[in-house]
Amino acid sequence: MSTFIVMNSPYTSKFIGILLVMMMFLQSCKKDDEPTKKDDTTSGEFAIDVGESQIPYVVITTSGAIQNAKKIAAEMSIYMEKELLQTNFIGIEYRGSTSFRLSDKKSYGIETWDEAGEDLDVSFFGWPEEEDWILMGQVVNLEENYQFDNTLLYHHLGYTISRKMDRYAARTQYVEVEINGDYQGIYVFMEKLKRDGDRIDLSKLNPDEISGEDLTGGYILKIDKTSGGDGNANQPLEYFENNWDDDARYTAENSFRSAYDINGQLLNFEPHGSPYHANMYLETYFNYEYPDADDLVAEQKTYIQNHIHEFEEALLADDFSSEQRTYTDFIDVSTFVDYFLINELCRNVDAYRLSTYLTKDKNGLLSMGPVWDMNIGFDNGGRIPMDDWVINYNNHVSQDAWMMPFWWPRLMEDPQFRALVKTRWQELRSGALSLTSLNALVDESAAYLVDNGAIARNETVWSIGSDYNQSIENLKNYFSERTSWMDSEINGF
Repeated sequence: MSTFIVMNSPYTSKFIGILLVMMMFLQSCKKDDEPTKKDDTTSGEFAIDVGESQIPYVVITTSGAIQNAKKIAAEMSIYMEKELLQTNFIGIEYRGSTSFRLSDKKSYGIETWDEAGEDLDVSFFGWPEEEDWILMGQVVNLEENYQFDNTLLYHHLGYTISRKMDRYAARTQYVEVEINGDYQGIYVFMEKLKRDGDRIDLSKLNPDEISGEDLTGGYILKIDKTSGGDGNANQPLEYFENNWDDDARYTAENSFRSAYDINGQLLNFEPHGSPYHANMYLETYFNYEYPDADDLVAEQKTYIQNHIHEFEEALLADDFSSEQRTYTDFIDVSTFVDYFLINELCRNVDAYRLSTYLTKDKNGLLSMGPVWDMNIGFDNGGRIPMDDWVINYNNHVSQDAWMMPFWWPRLMEDPQFRALVKTRWQELRSGALSLTSLNALVDESAAYLVDNGAIARNETVWSIGSDYNQSIENLKNYFSERTSWMDSEINGF
């Protein structure tokens, strides 16, 4: 595994000039076959001594102050063992909603660009070429002295486990990051989830595909906060530090609502109410993720809304004491089984109700996943007891603005669904989800960060006084306890 370290480049002044031109002359341009690179193979001087670290080091130099919801031009250079691997023009912005407000350590969205500011497909770490990437930081609040993930492993572990289960998840690479000469610590460089043959592999859906098989896909929906969207691109940075209402600003243009409340009862009030209205906790909204809400035409919105509604009707109407099922006509049940197992294993308290992707390919069934956003879970998922399911969230939390949809408790009432869960769990426990395999993944990932000195360097800027070695032991103890409890529950199905 490799990571990036960000350093100051001896060519900074040259590229600042280029980047300022980029800001003035963003225009359409045919994408090149190769990324823009410098002819330099020397390292420059880093903001922190990395010794002989084998973790990639990412150096970013921006053309101005980084904003939220509006990318600015920058240059990104990636070094390995102090040798320059590649340099690319990028657009960079802050990302995240709640995490942006709570965390002193910010995460970033990145697009790779050519000299004219046009999106450019680029490969990193041997991954498939694309233009959209994420630098994910751990949530750290120094004033209140807390961190969501003391191991710095949650995202990487969750996505790696998903891939070991033969389900796509964002590829990840640990890096260290420097921005404008300041060391920023350990980050996870990862793929952004989007429709792509090498990411979420779905058929393209064009605006003129409004009938027959053409209309059936592909679609990506997301159960999540709304986060304001691009409509706030011109807001000052201070706006995003306290824009909680934008998290719940659902409209008929960006989303549609389930006809049923979180208990499976028909809703009797109008959708798209004001943010955080008194009954919002009863609602489940599906955000249009692909195609973009602005690109979806009326027929396509109607089609995907009807598919969800018909599935929900069937799920509620089926008699689980009989052998007949109709809800399975609408969903790929195997994806629901795997989504359940990985999120329960990781005790991901945001799963199902937030950061939840659903996809539907052309002529295909509704599928769950990919998994996303694993930073609140594992041994830090305390909103859910160790001996209960995350899908029972509503039994432990009252009137959160985002509650557990009725789908999951209802599915677990079905003995046929439970039987599939049992078969799949037992299969995985002999391989990818064995305790030996899970502990090896934890040990390998932690050793990579510790042995290369990255944990010690990260703590020079983001220390909350925790004992890293103890955090790793706590995580391994968690896996032991959680898998043992899941064994006892699932084997009794």
